This record gives sequence, C-alpha cells and structure tokens, in this order.
Amino acid sequence: MKTVLAFGDSNTWGLVPGSVSKERYPWGVRWTSILQERCPEIRVIEEGLCGRTTVFEDDLRPGRRGLEALPLILETHHPLDAAVVMLGTNDCKPVYGASAHTIGKGLELCLEEMEHCISPDRILVVSPLLFGEDVWRPEKDPEFSQQSVILCRELKEVYCGIAGKRGNAFLAASDYVRPNAADDEHMDEDGHRVFASVVYERLKTVL
Repeated sequence: MKTVLAFGDSNTWGLVPGSVSKERYPWGVRWTSILQERCPEIRVIEEGLCGRTTVFEDDLRPGRRGLEALPLILETHHPLDAAVVMLGTNDCKPVYGASAHTIGKGLELCLEEMEHCISPDRILVVSPLLFGEDVWRPEKDPEFSQQSVILCRELKEVYCGIAGKRGNAFLAASDYVRPNAADDEHMDEDGHRVFASVVYERLKTVL
C-alpha cells in the first residue's frame, strides 16, 4: 500500500464555509476522505490545519508555520510515497506583507524539506482556489484585504513556475473549484467532491 501526505490549510482540514465555530466537514465529505475512499490501494494522511502558512508565524495562533511542522510530520509518517501540498491562502494576509514571489520562496522551502524523503516528481504542488471578491468584509474574514484577493490570483503562475523548475507535478485548484459565497474562502461539499476527483486523476500520473 502506498502512502500519500495531504499537507495544507483549512481547505485540506475541511472547514465548513462561514462556520463561526470552525465546524469541519465529516469523513466522506472532505476531499481527503473522498480520495481515500476512492483509492483503497493508498493511505491518505490528512495533515490540514486552519491558518497554516508556508513560513509565516501567526502571533495569534502559534504553530501555523508549515515549514516548522514538516520535519516532525514527515518523520511521523515515514515512509511516504507521494505528497499533495496546497498552501498560500493564509500567506496572503496583509499582516505578513508578502508578495507572490515571497510566498513562492516560502513554498520552495517547504518543498526542499519534503524532497529529503519524497522524490520531487511525486510531489503535487497545488496553487490555492481564489478568494471571492468580498472575502475581506467584516462578516466574512477581515484578516484578509482587497489586496489579498489580487495577491492570491498571482500564485498560480508563481507556483506553476516553481513546480516546473523543481520537477514537481502541478495543479491549479482555481481551474476547477471556487469558494462558497458564505465566506468567499472555503470549498463547499460540491467543491470537495470535484477537487477530490481532480486530485485523483492527477495522482494517477504521479504514483
């Protein structure tokens, strides 16, 4: 049996759009579990965390730096045959003051860590789904801004270039799924279903 690490943020964790108390979609609904049920021959390791970034520390919620978490996660689940990494959404918060280029550099540091134990061609880099235009409004997620919406759009090209340079597989989530209007940030049940199918098809070329 092959083992695949799904490493990401709240869209990998399965946060229900607009849920104030951070409700999570149950098993069978979130994309990682749909992928697992569709592929009984692989074991999907769910490593999604709300607020996770590539390299930036959230002063309000410690432990969100993906780069810092990776060594322990990789050692815990060793050996791994492949990985799906979808980060960058939270890096777009204005508090970090990052450009798309800088976010890409953070992603590369995460990829370097992964490549210590996973072949580059077996790492699927996923650029995140785009924000809805109103994500920054007080009733949605005021940690973001109007600039965050623009910044997120730039990640597809940056991530595609990084994956091409490093020999990783690439997938743009924004080509297939959109966030639910409840918060303009997270996939709904249909989105998880669609995304699971897309990842499944892409993983067949990686494993």
